Amino acid sequence: MLATAVAVWRAAHTDDARHVDRADAILVLGAAEYNGRPSNVFVGRLDQAALLFREGRADTVLVLGGNRPGDATTEAAAGRSYLLDKGLPEASVVAEPAGNDSYESLRAAAGYMQAHHLHSAFLVSDPWHNLRIKKMASDLGIRAYASATWHSAARSETTRLEGYARETFAYLGYRLFGGH
Repeated sequence: MLATAVAVWRAAHTDDARHVDRADAILVLGAAEYNGRPSNVFVGRLDQAALLFREGRADTVLVLGGNRPGDATTEAAAGRSYLLDKGLPEASVVAEPAGNDSYESLRAAAGYMQAHHLHSAFLVSDPWHNLRIKKMASDLGIRAYASATWHSAARSETTRLEGYARETFAYLGYRLFGGH
């Protein structure tokens, strides 16, 4: 357990964009949206993806995430609209509105990427997710690089520690049981 916690922490503090210049795509993992407006956590992820795109790290941004009962739209659609409003080109931003958890969203992304002959991607989420989402993406056939945002709603040490603890157990659960 301690080794996994250390691995989660180390992955959170590693930005693969420091060592990898380009990938085929940038995958933004969804987070809550409210009537088409991304939550603060989601905005942090979307801004990180926009930064990577503007740096020329990939030509395609794939925004991921489905919806919950009662939602007016999907996380993917809300995120795409946000990025278009920020000036990213319409042809470069794709909404993949499937999945209500990281694995389902990454599985949908893997299908899209395979159909479009894309093989590698920067994964954008919150930092403590890095280890698990890289493992999931790799298991789904994506050459994955993490480039997380530190500009989300999780600004306090307590919130971050909770994130690390939750992800330690989530990573162990994924390794033991697979899937979600």
